[in-house]
Amino acid sequence: MKLGIAQLDLVVGDIAGNSGRLLAAARAAHDAGVQLLLTPEMSVCGYPAEDLVLRRDFTAACAAAVAELAATAPRELALVVGYPERGDDGLFNAVAVLRGGRIEAVYRKHHLPNHSVFDEQRVFDSGEAPCVFECGGLRFGLNICGDIWEPGPATRAMQAGADWLLVPNASPYHLNKERERLAVARARQVETGLPVVYANLVGGQDELVFDGASFALDGDGAVAAQCPAWQEGVFHLELGDGTCAGPWHTLPDEDAAVYDALVLAVRDYVGKNGFRGVHLGFSGGMDSALVLAIAADAIGPERVHAVMMPSDYTASISVEDARDMARRLGVHYSEIAIRPVYDAFVGQLAGAFAGLPADTTEENLQARARGTLLMALSNKFGTLVLTTGNKSEMATGYATLYGDMAGGFAVLKDVTKTRVYRLAHLRNRRSAVIPQRIIERPPSAELRPDQTDQDSLPPYDVLDAILEAYVERDLAAADIVALGFDAATVKRVIRMIDLAEYKRRQAPPGPRITPRNFGKDRRYPITSKYRPDLA
Repeated sequence: MKLGIAQLDLVVGDIAGNSGRLLAAARAAHDAGVQLLLTPEMSVCGYPAEDLVLRRDFTAACAAAVAELAATAPRELALVVGYPERGDDGLFNAVAVLRGGRIEAVYRKHHLPNHSVFDEQRVFDSGEAPCVFECGGLRFGLNICGDIWEPGPATRAMQAGADWLLVPNASPYHLNKERERLAVARARQVETGLPVVYANLVGGQDELVFDGASFALDGDGAVAAQCPAWQEGVFHLELGDGTCAGPWHTLPDEDAAVYDALVLAVRDYVGKNGFRGVHLGFSGGMDSALVLAIAADAIGPERVHAVMMPSDYTASISVEDARDMARRLGVHYSEIAIRPVYDAFVGQLAGAFAGLPADTTEENLQARARGTLLMALSNKFGTLVLTTGNKSEMATGYATLYGDMAGGFAVLKDVTKTRVYRLAHLRNRRSAVIPQRIIERPPSAELRPDQTDQDSLPPYDVLDAILEAYVERDLAAADIVALGFDAATVKRVIRMIDLAEYKRRQAPPGPRITPRNFGKDRRYPITSKYRPDLA
């Protein structure tokens, strides 16, 4: 029999729009001879809908959309759609099998994830019953996303008579996530003997980005079909008794996947929120150069506005490189000097600051002058300001609140400085848009004479390794020192990370590409007296 996977980029809350896309996919699949079409988790309302599912008007609208899809989809097709189902016994993350003009069956998710970016137990109740239905001479059992990450639900589907396991998903991307999914799918295949069809969402939703990369395992646990990452589409598989034939797409390597994730995240955040384009402060440095390239790739250079805002400390080569890169990409480019704005700030504060020496306050005023200008451009032209700070800077507080942190979307929020350089090289291998001098120059905020990042921070290879250990792996300070790092450096970095929590709480959202981002993943108190003991 012929099965289709609808790997779609859906929008949270766009119930009518999502339903229209599901109906179009169902009709196209039916016309191509597909007998069963599997769509992602929560495909009717988008994922994660978070507290929207607690609203009765929202769940009622979803229920009405499911009923309408059942009535209008091709009657011969079995269409599997996801939605929040509100019943007398609770609220459930559910999928419905639509066929013959009616809702034929409903499956309720058993295992509700409640870790990292997931808090489904906060809003949903757990289902218990298996759901198995027949199509094309085969019997299909349903699990939803988190159900296959633990033993139990798949076995219940097998015991209820399933020949195949269908798994609709909204599984967000992070580094090497595809390997984890494949491992758990194989574990369920070994547990039950059932071949598996895994359908995943694609697209950006706030901090999360979904990579698609749907796949199928045959009865031996081998990958029999692999859909592409980062692309929408309806993909056709031929299923038999434990056998499968379908498309085969090579998945990108780690850095290519990260770059594609950032591009899709920017494209969807801009598009789904209705911005006309983007503005970003372009310093002629590495971080803003990478963000500029990502923005141009995401929404087209004609919708990207790069603004160079030189100060007295901006090197002439920074301006030259900024102009060069803007020309290479074909983006809009302008220069607005910040000296008049800065002088006005200093003049107004002269009385309050009388007799006090200049310090980082004056450096931060420069950054805040730039932030004010960018937000004014955003207001006037209906654009989104992209901030350019990376994860290394956000971790250590090497950023100015209401200055370079001012904006609507932090593209590199989960990208360390060492990976920024790798992504720049990757992008230049596709086409040389980032001037080599930008990549080779020592990084600098250019807020005082002869400044470099390493005046205030450890070397980035050391810093990023400590960040990975402390932030992403939650290692204790003593354990990090035991890895071979200098104890004083570890203590200093951890202190910077902990003290900067108040800044990160006020930072804009940004795409999650690691298993431990600053946002929904890592939740630390701002007010905390705990300090790691390195004695």
